Amino acid sequence: MGGLRGRDPRLPDRHPTADFFLCDVLDAIPKDDMGSMEHPMFSLSTRPDRRILRYEHNGTRIEVVPSMRGLATIHDKDILIYCISQLMAALNAGRSIGRVLVMRAHDLLVATNRETSGDGYQRLRDAFERLAGTRVTTNHVTGGHEVTAGFGLIESWEIVRRARDGRMVSVAVTLSDWLYRAVLSKSVLTLSRDYFRLRKPLERRIYELARKHCGRQDNWRISIDTLLKKSGSASPRRVFRKMMRDMIAADVLPDYTMAEDEGDIIRFGQRNPLLDPPPHPFVAPGPFVAPETLDAARALRPGEDVHALLARWQAVWHATGAPRLRSPDRTFLGWLARPGAG
Repeated sequence: MGGLRGRDPRLPDRHPTADFFLCDVLDAIPKDDMGSMEHPMFSLSTRPDRRILRYEHNGTRIEVVPSMRGLATIHDKDILIYCISQLMAALNAGRSIGRVLVMRAHDLLVATNRETSGDGYQRLRDAFERLAGTRVTTNHVTGGHEVTAGFGLIESWEIVRRARDGRMVSVAVTLSDWLYRAVLSKSVLTLSRDYFRLRKPLERRIYELARKHCGRQDNWRISIDTLLKKSGSASPRRVFRKMMRDMIAADVLPDYTMAEDEGDIIRFGQRNPLLDPPPHPFVAPGPFVAPETLDAARALRPGEDVHALLARWQAVWHATGAPRLRSPDRTFLGWLARPGAG
């Protein structure tokens, strides 16, 4: 991974003596949700991007709508990765979790290899605003019916405490139901910590795709055309192919090698395989239920985390062969009413 002419094209390791992710939750290994790894939901632009992104592949349709501040970027996604990593560490330690996380801004900056200067804090605030303002609409099929759902990348955020100079000290983030369900169902994959050293947005996106699709395979092959589509790049095909060839020459991706095969095929190979549980389906870890159903679930099981109950029911649904459901909402509520369920 020395890069062209012996130079390392990655970002410097800005905090080499820091223990990564040793914050409120111990030993939080970087994790990413599989839904946004599979499909392009973040802008790869380094300038404010106010396009409406539309993507369709194998029956999955996604529309991403920006706020006035533009689309959330692939670098903004560092915040979500950090949140997912903290929640997964808590789950693995047997701790209770919720959709609201209170975190130290400095820890987030250090863990994601960001600068801790005044500009670093301002860029972090801008990232929160883009994440909260970007809206995603996607479809999925459950019970033989197509369901369309919309959500923000995060529901909200607020500065809990400021320093005397005005910098945020701690911040509270409320995750979307979609992302929280992905965590509860463990629909996540481990990332290399060197992901945060990848300089170019496209490098990060290509690494995500390789990580998602290589899985336990020795290699993964994909056409230039499909890779261009799945990456979300706005570059023309010939420019994108040149960028892939440059990336192959730089050999910069953690965990994976890249090569070009005949027929405009890009092949990814394993460096050091990462171990993770088998993947789960995209977006909904199980049948989708309406927000009103979650309200009814709260009435049925007062004081309990209905998102955790939903994830357990979805796990049961998967374990029983993912049967077709005529009414997932009624089935979920019926399951909750059974003695000992959940």
